[in-house]
Amino acid sequence: MNIDAIMRVAPVIPVIVIDDVVHAIPLAEALVAGGLRVLEVTLRTPAALDAIRAMKQVPGAIVGAGTVTNPRELDAALEAGSEFIVSPGLTEPLGMAAIAAGVPFLPGIANAGDIMRGLDLGLDRFKFFPAMAAGGLPALKALAAPFGQCRFCPTGGISVDNAEEWLAFDPVLCVGGSWVSPNGAPDKPMIEALAREAFGLR
Repeated sequence: MNIDAIMRVAPVIPVIVIDDVVHAIPLAEALVAGGLRVLEVTLRTPAALDAIRAMKQVPGAIVGAGTVTNPRELDAALEAGSEFIVSPGLTEPLGMAAIAAGVPFLPGIANAGDIMRGLDLGLDRFKFFPAMAAGGLPALKALAAPFGQCRFCPTGGISVDNAEEWLAFDPVLCVGGSWVSPNGAPDKPMIEALAREAFGLR
């Protein structure tokens, strides 16, 4: 799958922080059961890479790494089996390494210069981050206007209360959110219910 296809699997990509690898499989099972198959495991904790390895065992899960900030982290994420890569920003070394690896890549952008840097690398699918702090939907609408070929996954401050408004904007293929994957030991029925609600947002 390329990054466009991954972004179109479900309207919400869970942004996941795993502190204990034993939580990884039950969390992934609950999210997939609710329809959210694309799982972004952020590299913010020591358990993240092992969590990616574990979640890949869950049938139907498409597991990637988030918060990838440099080629070294990219290599570690790929070694763990990541099927896609998400970064909070875009540097040329990271972008070139992801392209060379042939992995679906969703780099973060917050302004027109970021988008132009991505386009120079041949990228046109972006994470708008931090979505709310960077100006919210009005900012993305203004940014998207000159770049009609680009599509976005806003992340950062997205919740069940505002996700539909973002998803109603055509250049937005999906949103990233942590509300569907709360930290700690997974309450599987609750998480599956949150995932089903999120899957139905559009």
